[in-house]
Formats: sequence, structure tokens, C-alpha cells
Amino acid sequence: MDTNIKVNVTGGEIDEKEQKAYIDRGLEKYGDALKGIDIMVDNDEVVLAYRLRYSPFERIRRITGYLVGTLDRWNNAKQAEERDRVKHEA
Repeated sequence: MDTNIKVNVTGGEIDEKEQKAYIDRGLEKYGDALKGIDIMVDNDEVVLAYRLRYSPFERIRRITGYLVGTLDRWNNAKQAEERDRVKHEA
């Protein structure tokens, strides 16, 4: 079993083979982002809650017809165009 992935079982017991199957499913679905699994056993039903690593993301906006994250790579003319545009409120 992968030791980097923490498995927490509550409400009952499941064997190592079943835990490995849940880990394999999580790795297939989430890849390296998977950091743990909470397995809640309720009689014959099993509820899985996958815990994922925090993954920061960059905000992308549409400005003056371009998809951009930040304006720092724009030249002075394009930055002036963005600064001078009419901004509408929702």
C-alpha cells in the first residue's frame, strides 16, 4: 500500500486489498493530488471521501479580447488600453 496516502476507516473494518483498490481508484482519478482517503463503513455500504493536496491556480480574465492571468507581460500600450477601458458594474 502507498504510504504517502493516509487512509482513515470509520464505522467498521475493511481488508488491505479493498483499501488498495480504493487508493488505486483515487490515484487513477486524481493522480498526484491525492493525499488521503476517509472510508466510512455503514453495514454493506461504503462512503469514500478523497482528500486532495492544495493546488493553487492562476485567475484568468478576458480583457480587451485577450485571455490573461496577469498584465505584467503586456507592453505599455496594451496596459494603457486596459487602464483606459470602460469598466461596467454588474
